[in-house]
Amino acid sequence: MTKTIAWFIPLDMDLLVDHLTRARASGAVFARTVAKPPWGLRLGGAIQLAVHAVAQGQGWLWLDDASYGPMRLSPGDVILVRGGPDHFIGHEPGTDCLEPEGFRTRFQADGLSDDPHATVFLCGAYRFSGDIGSGLLNALPQVMPLSPAIGDPLRDVIGLLSRELASTEPGQNTVLDRLLDILLVLAIRTFFRQSAATPRWYRASADPRLKAALQGMHEDPRRAWAVPELARISGLSRAAFARAFGDALGQAPMQYLTDWRMTLARDYLRSSEMSLAEIADLIGYGSPYAFAAAFRRHHGYPPGIWRQQALVSGNEAEAVYGLHGR
Repeated sequence: MTKTIAWFIPLDMDLLVDHLTRARASGAVFARTVAKPPWGLRLGGAIQLAVHAVAQGQGWLWLDDASYGPMRLSPGDVILVRGGPDHFIGHEPGTDCLEPEGFRTRFQADGLSDDPHATVFLCGAYRFSGDIGSGLLNALPQVMPLSPAIGDPLRDVIGLLSRELASTEPGQNTVLDRLLDILLVLAIRTFFRQSAATPRWYRASADPRLKAALQGMHEDPRRAWAVPELARISGLSRAAFARAFGDALGQAPMQYLTDWRMTLARDYLRSSEMSLAEIADLIGYGSPYAFAAAFRRHHGYPPGIWRQQALVSGNEAEAVYGLHGR
């Protein structure tokens, strides 16, 4: 089951949801698996972001990278793994691991199990597109283990996913889609809240002095924003706003806006057939010539050439993913 996420963005937009939406994340639930030892599953490194959760029993996760030791997974644990090295899940570290197709064939008949030695675990995957998706992935570590406490919403979602996958009901795909989306958002939010490596835009979006300005620039990049207006909607003087913005984001407000517009432009150029005039209008430039000049200043060459190179690179990436990522 694979789908492109249609994230709901409220009027009071959440910047994390905005990044996930613009990254055009596509997700898939692999399965709810009941496995009794011996068992092991190998997942290829071309999967951009894998999500695993244990609902019952125990398991271990390890990477094809000696710098990461085996990690034990207990009920309620969630672990996200970025693409790169292959990773493995099994009843014990180093056990023989099957490819996904062979694993599903071997364990698909187990169904529900009351065996105390069985492990019930969930596997999902996400794929992201464009620079926004790459930026979000790069903000995450190679491995992100989370052990939510009892009562934590993240733990509750794992239980809901497991119960939903245990039987077939009408509308199940929609329920699974939404629950996997919620699991991903809660996991990333939990990590960003705890990590010193949290992206600056995420921390700044929680700052009441900057939230309105950031939302404005993200919701309406075509608007002719200026520092006085951004300061006004933030309830600060121009100097105070510029100082707070620079301290939080590491750059001036107009530079942030330009960078955001160029990020959107690159994704439009890469993923659509829109003309330069259409892209210019969407991101706040008065003409395709003004957009092309700004793009060239920012990247060193015109948007048309950048688009041609991106299309070639994208086709190569698709070929690699199709060969190694299934």
